Amino acid sequence: MKKLLKKLLPEKFVLMYHYLVVIFATLYCGFPSKKMIVIGVTGTKGKTSTINFIWSCLQAGGYKTGIISIANIRIGEKEFLNKYHMTMPGRFTIQKLLAQMVKNGCKFCIVETTSEGIKQYRHIGVYYDIAVFTNLSPEHLEAHGGSFEKYKQMKAKMFAVLSSHKKVIDGKRIEKIIIANKDSEYADHFLNFQADKKITFAIDNKADYVADNIQETNTGVSFEVAKVIFKIGILGKFNVYNALPAIIVCRLVGVNNYLISKGLMELETIPGRMEKINEGQNFTVLVDYAHEKESITNILQTANNMKKVGAKTIILLGAEGGGRDKAKRPIMGELAAKMADYVIVSNVDPYEDDPKQILEDIAVSSEKFGKVRGQNLFVIEDRKSGIQKALLSAKADDIVLITGKGAEQSIVIGGKRSFWDDRQVVREELKSLPPTH
Repeated sequence: MKKLLKKLLPEKFVLMYHYLVVIFATLYCGFPSKKMIVIGVTGTKGKTSTINFIWSCLQAGGYKTGIISIANIRIGEKEFLNKYHMTMPGRFTIQKLLAQMVKNGCKFCIVETTSEGIKQYRHIGVYYDIAVFTNLSPEHLEAHGGSFEKYKQMKAKMFAVLSSHKKVIDGKRIEKIIIANKDSEYADHFLNFQADKKITFAIDNKADYVADNIQETNTGVSFEVAKVIFKIGILGKFNVYNALPAIIVCRLVGVNNYLISKGLMELETIPGRMEKINEGQNFTVLVDYAHEKESITNILQTANNMKKVGAKTIILLGAEGGGRDKAKRPIMGELAAKMADYVIVSNVDPYEDDPKQILEDIAVSSEKFGKVRGQNLFVIEDRKSGIQKALLSAKADDIVLITGKGAEQSIVIGGKRSFWDDRQVVREELKSLPPTH
């Protein structure tokens, strides 16, 4: 019935419904975000990792902190996975979580803020104090009429409202701050909005905080910021971008470098983000949310930098249905063909779409760039069977990348939602491998 109403009613009526619900939820819960310093993180990729790095460093600095992300929700040390299959849970959920954080003594809350969430007014009643911009590339454009410009403008609304309200906590006025990735060509767009402070970070360009001397290993990444050495235990050079906002936020609130370093290193796992799954096998398995050009490129580069001479990179990938970003499918197929040794194409979330068409859009592109079906390219619709194939194809020292879902807790096929967790499936399949593995 709900889906039918959405199709029959004009979009403006559906959005008005979302708006009224969130207004009522905010009033009912007593405006909880006015009682904490709220950090909003937006961008195309890296949001969840950025949020978890900030959380870990603030916690290390003695500030009890909550987060709401697509992968996980934390209230201080308590963590549970996001079961809602959406980054910004709708209806009363966000306000109830914020109220619970206040009740449990959280001083900070970090909210992963998406363009679709903003479009559906889920950010209303979330009174931001710090706005973080990670990066921007075409994704989820179908929700914005296929327009990248509308997608960018929607994300910018979080920055536009930053200074529209005042917040006082314990008698102290809370400053409004923008933190932006200067390596993104769109940084200036987000820095143009009003704020008390504007702070930039980068790896390749001039900025207030620049990471250099980056050293990538099989156990993490080390880097320097103004001669201070930091290390993260999460794989991938690209995660330096996600760690820099944590350093900035913590320095703003007086956390020293020792505690910041402690926070960065103590974050050993971000659910479904370069998460290593180890059941004693003689090869490496990483589960990651990567599902578009930039993130697929990043994790394949990381894997290829890690692997030993003669070892293979095996990737399982797929793309969402439901009219989502069809243009990315051939790009993903091309990248996988060029950068991985074995490619397995399997279901992610086809929704009501024909799964075979989605998989073929990726596979045909991989064939154009040299992969051969039955040899180093396999199309396996059932995701569990696809994961089995990826793991059975691995030999000693190979690296297997299971991408597309990360720590999501469900899969949607034919409009039916079922429980699913890539990490759990991978663990089960690893345990059932022949002894030679």
